[in-house]
Amino acid sequence: METSGNSPLKRGLSKSIYYIACIAIAIVMFLPFYWSVLTSLKPDEEIFAMPIKWFPTHLTFEHYRKAFTTVPFALFFWNSLVLAVSGVLANLFFGSISGYAFAKLKFKLNKPIFRVLLAAMMIPGIVTMIPSVYVMRHIPLAGGNDILGSGGMGLMNSFWGIILPGASGTFAVFFMRQFFLTLPSDMMEMARIEGCGEFRIFWRIYLPLTKPALATLSIFTFQAGWNSFLWPMIVLNDPDKATIQMGLQAFSYNFQTDYGPMMAGALVAILPILALFLALQRYFVQGIAFSGTK
Repeated sequence: METSGNSPLKRGLSKSIYYIACIAIAIVMFLPFYWSVLTSLKPDEEIFAMPIKWFPTHLTFEHYRKAFTTVPFALFFWNSLVLAVSGVLANLFFGSISGYAFAKLKFKLNKPIFRVLLAAMMIPGIVTMIPSVYVMRHIPLAGGNDILGSGGMGLMNSFWGIILPGASGTFAVFFMRQFFLTLPSDMMEMARIEGCGEFRIFWRIYLPLTKPALATLSIFTFQAGWNSFLWPMIVLNDPDKATIQMGLQAFSYNFQTDYGPMMAGALVAILPILALFLALQRYFVQGIAFSGTK
């Protein structure tokens, strides 16, 4: 006989409470996004109207027009796309080849160097920002500098000053190493017997097996590069090289903020990240699961 503690009524009540809680949390999480969309479509006089108008009397796309005409928003969008895609490609290549080396190659100081890499992940980026600026400013034979790194601007005010410091992130190396550890080493030994070089083993045998990890790393790296604000603001002084996050700042001036165009620009800014996630979502969970197996 079924006990009262496991009765269908009690199980149904528990399930109902669970779904109600999930729906409530989903509404709370969705509300800021809904408010952003609403603000971008409301007329100016209804944005701060009291009581709050959750459904505007009429929709307008004027804020989207102003977002692209007040500032060169399309140019900022392109600059951010170039920097984000370049960062993704650099991290996929250097992160995967470094992760392969740490996971599959036996060399002296393998583990000590990897421990130093893990320790570097604990250092906040803001701590290394001033030394990074100094390095970018005094790179030899770049931006008018001489062989000693003086006389010019180095890589400051150039896209390379954004791309190179993060070309091989510590997280990318750690993430790819964890994934390569889940792959068997037998294929590597057989390929060596057949006469394959190390790079060919990595490129032709192991790298094609890491598509879930590469897709996951692409999402993380693209999101970080696309949303970056402080470092591009420090490095880039030319308005024609500004990123989309720097462009959104243009809607706050003279101690006031033009919220309509800002919300419109912010919604346009999330489209690439959303599109990338939708395109690679089937690899995302698989990549997270495999990389955490070890």
